[in-house]
Amino acid sequence: MSPAVEEKLALLPDKPGVYLMKDGKNRIIYVGKAINLKNRVRSYFQSSRNHSPKVIALVARIADLEYIITASEIEALILECNLIKKHRPKYNISLRDDKSYPYIKVTREDYPRVYATRKVVKDGARYFGPYTSAGAVHETLKLLKNLFPLRSCRQLDAKRPCLEHHIKRCLAPCAGKVDHETYGGMIKAVGLFLEGRSDAVVKQLKQAMGQAAEDLEFEQAARLRDQLAAVEKIIEKQNMVTGSGDQDAIGLARSAAGVCAQVFFIRSGKMVGRDHFMLTGGEDETDQTILEAFVKQYYSQAAFIPREILLPLALAEQHLLAEWLSGVKGGRVQVETPKRGTKKDLVNMAAGNAATVLEEQAVRLEADAGKTAGAAAELGQYLGLPGAPERIECFDISHIQGSETVASMVVFEGGQPNKNEYRRYKLKTVEGKPDDFKSMQEVVGRRYREAIEKGPVPDLIIIDGGKGQLSSALPIIRAAGLTEVTVVGLAKEFEHIFREGISEPLILPRHSQSLYLVQRIRDEAHRFAITYHRKLRSKRNLVSVLDHIPGIGAKRRKALWDHFGSLPKIKAAEVAELTKVNGMTLPAAEAVYNFFRKKVYE
Repeated sequence: MSPAVEEKLALLPDKPGVYLMKDGKNRIIYVGKAINLKNRVRSYFQSSRNHSPKVIALVARIADLEYIITASEIEALILECNLIKKHRPKYNISLRDDKSYPYIKVTREDYPRVYATRKVVKDGARYFGPYTSAGAVHETLKLLKNLFPLRSCRQLDAKRPCLEHHIKRCLAPCAGKVDHETYGGMIKAVGLFLEGRSDAVVKQLKQAMGQAAEDLEFEQAARLRDQLAAVEKIIEKQNMVTGSGDQDAIGLARSAAGVCAQVFFIRSGKMVGRDHFMLTGGEDETDQTILEAFVKQYYSQAAFIPREILLPLALAEQHLLAEWLSGVKGGRVQVETPKRGTKKDLVNMAAGNAATVLEEQAVRLEADAGKTAGAAAELGQYLGLPGAPERIECFDISHIQGSETVASMVVFEGGQPNKNEYRRYKLKTVEGKPDDFKSMQEVVGRRYREAIEKGPVPDLIIIDGGKGQLSSALPIIRAAGLTEVTVVGLAKEFEHIFREGISEPLILPRHSQSLYLVQRIRDEAHRFAITYHRKLRSKRNLVSVLDHIPGIGAKRRKALWDHFGSLPKIKAAEVAELTKVNGMTLPAAEAVYNFFRKKVYE
C-alpha cells in the first residue's frame, strides 16, 4: 500500500459517496459507490483470501484514491453512473463499445429532420435508442421514410421544391408547401412510432384522415389512408404479450464466450423489438453485480425508460434503482423480479435469447481463431519461424508525386490488429523528388533506433514494396541491433514474399488463412497511411483557400481549423459562429462569411 493511499484511508468519512481508484500513471481504473465510504473502501485492503482475482489485481495497481461525498445514496448512484460513462475505468463492468451505439435523432427545428447519429448532446432534440445494429437503424429510417414524407435536407429557404417533393417523398417545407401544424402532426406520429406506440399512431392517422375528408382535401386524405394501411400492416406482425403498458424485460446469460444481456421492448402490451448487449469485465463477478452494472449503464444513456422493468434476479439495490429511474423519467418506474406468470415467461424468453447470442458468439470466436492465431501460426510455418509470430509490424509509404510523403506502421498481435500500437510518420529527411527507398530507410530507422532498449521488439517485420524496399530497409534494421528478427518484403501485386538472402519469392497457397492475414495486414497499413496523407493534404488545401481572405493570417487560419475541423464546416458557418472562434473579430468573421457566399471559392 502506497503512503498516499494509507493516509487517505485513515481520513475516510462515515458518509455516502463515490470513490475513484487510480494507478501509478494517475489513470482512473475503478469507480464505485458506497453508503459508508470508510467501511467500503477499507474492505479492499483487508485480507485478500475472500477477494476475487479481479479485486486482487485491482488492489495491486492502486497507487492513489479520491472520494466525493454525496448527500444521499441516490446521489452517489447518479454520480457513479456519470463517472463510469466518462472515464470508462478498466476494472468496472462495461457495455462493450457503448459509445458507438447508434441512435435515431428527431431534431428540434421548425420542420424537424429524422436521421441516425452516434452522438447524444443536450440540444433539445429527441433521441431514440441506443440500437446495437446500425443496420436496424437504417431499416427503421427507411420504413419511416416510406410511411412519412419527411424532409432530409438542411435547406429551408428554397425557391422551388426538389425532386423528393415531386416523387411524393417530401412535403417540401423548404418551399412553403406545408404548414407547421400538418408537419408537426407527422413528427408527433414519428415519435409515437419510434416509442412503439403504433396504436396511438393509427388513432392519430384516422382522425387526420377523417378531418381531411371533411375539409374536401381528398389528396391529403388518400396519402393518410396509405400511411394508415402501412402502419396497420406493421402492427399485424407485432405480438400481444401482456395486457397493457410499457415494459422492458431483461434476460442475462454467461458462458466462456462472454456475458450478454438481452432486452425485450414491450410497448402498449406488444412486443415491438429487442436488443442484446455484450458486457466486459464481469468474468469474476456475480450475476447480481453484472445485472446491476448493466441496468445503471444502459438506462443512463437510454432515450426512453418504460414504467416497468422486469429483472431475472432480485438485486440488493432494487429500490434504489427504481428511485433513480423514476427521477430520470420524471414519473414512477417499477423495477420488479417476477416469480411466475406472463412477466416471468418474458424474462425467461429474454434470457434464452441472450444464451443463443452467446452460442453464436462462440461459433464466431472459433472461426475467428482460425483466421487470426491459426493464420499467424500457419504464416510462421511457411516462413520457417520457430513459432507463430506474436507481434507483426508492417510499414507502408504514401505520397502523391513526392508531396506530403508519409509512412504508416500497423501492428498485429496474435493475428489481430492492435490499433493502440499503430504509428504514423511525416517524413523529415526526404524532400523533392519522391524516393520510396530513402523514405523507408528513414522510417525504420526512427522506429528501431531504440527498440532493443525500450521495446517492444517484433517477431516479424513486413516491408510493403517487394525486393527493392526490403534491400533498402534491411541494413538499417540490422544496424539498429535487430539481428534475429525476420524481415520480409511484400510485392504489391501478387503478395509474393521476398526473404533475406533468398532470390526466389515465397508464394503462399491461394485461399490459405496465412495469405488472407498478409493481405489484411498490407491493406491496413495502406489504409492507415492514406488516411494520414489525406488529412495533411486537406490541411494544406485549407491553408491555400483561407490565404485569399483579407484579414485571415496564420493564427486565425489555425484557429478556424481547430474550431471547425474541416473546410465544409467553415463554409457553412454563420457570422455568429465564426465570431466565437478564438482571435476572430466581427469584421474578420464577416470577411470569411462573405468570401464563401460570394462564391469566390467554388
